[in-house]
Amino acid sequence: MSTILVTGGAGYIGSHTVLELLNAGHRVVVVDNLDNSSAESLRRVEALTGKTVEFHLLDLLDRGGLDLIFKRHRIDAVIHFAGLKAVGESTQQPLRYYHNNITGTLHLLEAMKAAGCKTLVFSSSATVYGDPERVPLTEGCALRTTNPYGATKLWIEGICRDLAKAESGWHILLLRYFNPVGAHESGRIGEDPQGIPNNLMPFIMQVAVGKREFLNIWGNDWATPDGTGVRDYIHVVDLAKGHLAALAKAPELPGATAINLGTGNGISVLDMWRAASAAVGRELPYRFAPRRPGDIAACYADASLAKNLLGWSAHYNVAQMCTDHWRWQQANPNGYSG
Repeated sequence: MSTILVTGGAGYIGSHTVLELLNAGHRVVVVDNLDNSSAESLRRVEALTGKTVEFHLLDLLDRGGLDLIFKRHRIDAVIHFAGLKAVGESTQQPLRYYHNNITGTLHLLEAMKAAGCKTLVFSSSATVYGDPERVPLTEGCALRTTNPYGATKLWIEGICRDLAKAESGWHILLLRYFNPVGAHESGRIGEDPQGIPNNLMPFIMQVAVGKREFLNIWGNDWATPDGTGVRDYIHVVDLAKGHLAALAKAPELPGATAINLGTGNGISVLDMWRAASAAVGRELPYRFAPRRPGDIAACYADASLAKNLLGWSAHYNVAQMCTDHWRWQQANPNGYSG
């Protein structure tokens, strides 16, 4: 049984990954500052699995606190989710994003090095590709992010590569994932955005429960089949299992390796709206609005490297993603606070 430290483990993707880790027999230690998450998610994970999570309320900017975590626990590997994550907010508060995400990661890597723990799975993002040079996106595509949030992911990837080149023994997986949606089939854990959702699916589902009047679709004149933006939506449980696959293969992958986690399928906003409306059982209201600055026409993955290197591929289809997300939203219209 390995002991895995999960930073940001109370968040959306983090909590689903913690659940999968516990079900796979791992011991899990979570650090989270609860800035954009809830400890209730971990209580529900414990109830679902019948196992306990060692939780520490800690900010990664607290280097001394991190050192104490590694002294208290014999950590075998780290999955690193913690960080600020809103693209729009990052353009308004760039210094906050650079300081929090990059400095926090530096502290984590320094604490890992001091403790002799050299296996890391990092939560990167498809935002590192910026406006894609081509689709589907392979890991060899140009990296040219268009916002501070994406830039922090790109800088951290570079830091990890430089560290792995400078020191032997590191095994770092840089998982670039696309658009996570859905929820655990129990409906007990799911996405609980603070304020107005930044992402499509939680916004649609808040329309479905009456918290929002209608869905804004930003642009209907993109160079796509139906004029709306095309993205690669991946079920959060598939994504969580991708992290376990990365952990299992990490010993065979020295250095730092970037891997896309996506379905490989591009789904338009209107297609996702139709699937969500079908899951809810009625046509949900929407309206078209002007394009937002920084948006792009299409972004979806070539996920073949994940299949070849990790033996992982996505299994859930769009209908299942929407059904599971709706089950969560119906049961938790106000998220964990309800």
